[in-house]
Amino acid sequence: MTILGPYINAVAIILGGILGTYLGRRMPEPLRNNLTLLFGLCSFSMGVVMLAKVINLPAMVLSLLFGTIIGEILAIEQLINRVSSKAKTLIERLFPNQQSGQSQEEFLQKFVGVMILFSFSGTGIFGAMNEGLTGDHSILIVKSFLDFFTSIIFAASLGLPLLLICIPQTTVQLTLALLATILIPLITPEMRADFAGVGGAIMLATGLRICNIKVFHVANMLPSLFIAMPISALWVNFL
Repeated sequence: MTILGPYINAVAIILGGILGTYLGRRMPEPLRNNLTLLFGLCSFSMGVVMLAKVINLPAMVLSLLFGTIIGEILAIEQLINRVSSKAKTLIERLFPNQQSGQSQEEFLQKFVGVMILFSFSGTGIFGAMNEGLTGDHSILIVKSFLDFFTSIIFAASLGLPLLLICIPQTTVQLTLALLATILIPLITPEMRADFAGVGGAIMLATGLRICNIKVFHVANMLPSLFIAMPISALWVNFL
């Protein structure tokens, strides 16, 4: 199986970052705001489509419930924030004189936030695992379209340092996709469908967060993806 999605996503970020560095500041502010809302709507729409595939609704609900409890106990979102903040040191060394009309602290905080958005989003993690399991890279291709325009917007203030984000993004997605390929012989169609349903729910939450309708701790919901198929199998075989 050929894995393409993570590489397509990386190219989209690089191209968008380069274009945004030189042209992004000419983009009107209302257009930037409307594009952000559109990104949320796209994530929401993908979530609805994936939710429609679920077969065992109780298994999906249990996966989300137990997975989110695990994520909250482990404080995954806070952990990602702490790990990402270490990128500040690297950025300070590589781009000590970043000129963008903002303070160094503002620049670094924005960079860390964008790195989390691109590398650890529910859509990216679900898309990578889904490609490894099914060979379908459509989720990551859609994410690539969104990331391309998001890169243009953020590169207007971050500049070329934004291109560095493709490194953790590609690493995370490739690792998840490759690990998922190992599980293929053990997976039934019902398990895949319920996994897709859990991913759809997380994408719905991501869309609501992007649109500032409701701020879900999406990162703390991610363990649901890893327990979705075992719970689906248990439900089908024993419950």
